[in-house]
Amino acid sequence: MTVTIWVDADACPNVIKDILFRTAERRKLALVLVANRFVASPPSPFIKAVQVANGFDVADNYIVQHCNTGDLVITADIPLAAEVVAKKAFALNPRGELYTPENIKEQLAMRDFMTGLRDTGQVSGGPSAFGQRDKQAFANALDRYLAVKR
Repeated sequence: MTVTIWVDADACPNVIKDILFRTAERRKLALVLVANRFVASPPSPFIKAVQVANGFDVADNYIVQHCNTGDLVITADIPLAAEVVAKKAFALNPRGELYTPENIKEQLAMRDFMTGLRDTGQVSGGPSAFGQRDKQAFANALDRYLAVKR
């Protein structure tokens, strides 16, 4: 099965993009970065950057429309992850958490719960700073996913 890796590139950390660039080259996989601004990428027959129009969820909608069963979408956006999982694709966040049909509803519920707490001022702030442990967790999860798909 040929897997395409789609990247919600607007908010993807550069260190994660670098891992993905190396992975695409090494494994000869299609990697598509989608953003509403220019995203630099190395010259490669496997790596493509798509710039979409500005607007709410335009990049997300592009990814949902173009991803296929078994593809992998890199995103921290849980609603986007839910849409691609519904299409029988998979989603992996930059911290190494794989979203699947088995866990996506729980992830959406937790996201909505935390949004409610933030909206009422009961909780402030967001996720912790992205660090070396997150980078390693992502690389490990990506390797596990690709080992199963190849």
